[in-house]
Amino acid sequence: MHIHFIIHEAYEAPGAYLLWANARNFKVSFTHIYEGQFPPANANGIDLLIVMGGPQSPDTLHTAREEMQLINACIRANKAVVGACLGAQLIGEALGARHDRSPHKEIGVLPIELTNAGIKSDMIGHFGAILDVGHWHYDMPGLTAQCKILAKSKACPRQIIEYTPLVYGFQCHMEFTPEVLALLIANSDEDEIQNADASFTEMNEKLFIFCDKLVAAYEKRKGC
Repeated sequence: MHIHFIIHEAYEAPGAYLLWANARNFKVSFTHIYEGQFPPANANGIDLLIVMGGPQSPDTLHTAREEMQLINACIRANKAVVGACLGAQLIGEALGARHDRSPHKEIGVLPIELTNAGIKSDMIGHFGAILDVGHWHYDMPGLTAQCKILAKSKACPRQIIEYTPLVYGFQCHMEFTPEVLALLIANSDEDEIQNADASFTEMNEKLFIFCDKLVAAYEKRKGC
């Protein structure tokens, strides 16, 4: 299993996603956008593409076109794709759905609520009806005609989106660890970080289960 990460800023680290991949001894590679790198030109050799967040928007990110080309290449090749925050917005944009401003910004650790589709989902139903997760956003992903909203919050109606059974956008940050949040705070001028001292253990563990389920779904599809 080869996991490729696109990382836009050093302080928007992959956190729990990388802990999960390393714990399972998966092959891991990176595109560091902040170092001037560009993403791979095609999906060859990639099994799961994880596109991380960043302070940019799809309109201001200088590598947006190349990243969306890779996202579409992975989707066409039936690879698995996960986007976090900006990454989720890029997935929507790659599929023709414009990102939008969230009704309210969310910074810190706050609850999300699963929708009926989320509760019934084999992929995230284990999250439970309500789960405290990380947030650091002002925008939200666009919606395609076929997608399903699996989770929402009081401040944002689009928290987790299933674009296809192998493609998911997380506006929330379930990958946060204490170290990742500390990096964000150190590089931010935000004056209110809600519940910054909350435990990340439960959301990380539930993210690990989601990732395991996604890999299983990909392997099943790959074997067909």
